[in-house]
Amino acid sequence: MLMQHEQAVITIEKVLNQLRPMIHNDGGDIQLVKYEDNIAYVKLLGACVQCPISQITLKLGVEDALKAELPELKEVVAVE
Repeated sequence: MLMQHEQAVITIEKVLNQLRPMIHNDGGDIQLVKYEDNIAYVKLLGACVQCPISQITLKLGVEDALKAELPELKEVVAVE
């Protein structure tokens, strides 16, 4: 049986994979860096790095999608 942390990481990766085609359409990508204390740390790549609305996408798109599948998630934080 997978530990809760490992299952959360698998769930996060699954949701990110579902969102990736839309992100790729805009020339970007997103990568999970770590999941710690119910916070997902992600790295924005490609066009997402310079995009002025990337934080809106991160909070209203990615974070909302992740919280729907992983209710214990507190927030998604972009790291460099």
